[in-house]
Amino acid sequence: MKPSIKLSSVSVEFPIYDPDRSFRKIVLKNSVGGLIRNDAGAGGRTTVQALTDVNLEIFPGDRVGLIGHNGAGKSTLLQVLSGGYFPSSGNLEVNGTISSLLTLGMGIDPEETGYENILTSGLYMGMTRREIRSIIPDIAEFCELGQYLYMPVRTYSSGMSVRLSFAIATAIRPDILIVDEVIGAGDAKFAGKAQARMEKMLSKANTLVLASHSNDILRTFCTKALVLKAGRIEFYGEVEAAIEAYQALA
Repeated sequence: MKPSIKLSSVSVEFPIYDPDRSFRKIVLKNSVGGLIRNDAGAGGRTTVQALTDVNLEIFPGDRVGLIGHNGAGKSTLLQVLSGGYFPSSGNLEVNGTISSLLTLGMGIDPEETGYENILTSGLYMGMTRREIRSIIPDIAEFCELGQYLYMPVRTYSSGMSVRLSFAIATAIRPDILIVDEVIGAGDAKFAGKAQARMEKMLSKANTLVLASHSNDILRTFCTKALVLKAGRIEFYGEVEAAIEAYQALA
């Protein structure tokens, strides 16, 4: 069987071009995981090694949880899988359509109307206009924005923008779903509705990669789990065994 996702010796590093500003190094390290090193061969350039020599195969039907401390490299790996970051070395192979719920609101144009943003977001995700038209009623009903969908997004409140972004992101049914934590959207009244929609999407995903700090969520939605530490894979296997391996690292 051909894997949905295959990573071969994938490494990701980020150069820091102002190494004297240590605060920036600390923030970057905490954001992407891995190790900071000084590379004398590159003119003293400082780099953050976010992922190191990652080899991984995820097959159709696999539902993989990512486990690790903050800064272990989970978000960097998700960004690589979704196309947000390119490997510094190694190869990434993806077979199938991907939808990622990593940063709500990314790609939303404040000058476009809600309906225009639905169209452009769908086109960006590789959908045809016919496919986009078929999901518009679902998005409109779920986000509950009514006539505001005819208005520019810059006229929305922050909560309204999040609801539109969440409705768009969860309306499609991709081959591969990439999620960083189980996110909600909007105010308290809307949060329960968003949680139910997210859980339904997770349960129906064919191939899933989900980062979470919740063991209950991992047990509910995942069949395998991967433990990351300082940008390296420490364990990949059954969920309970992965949780035990992670706890042993603490």
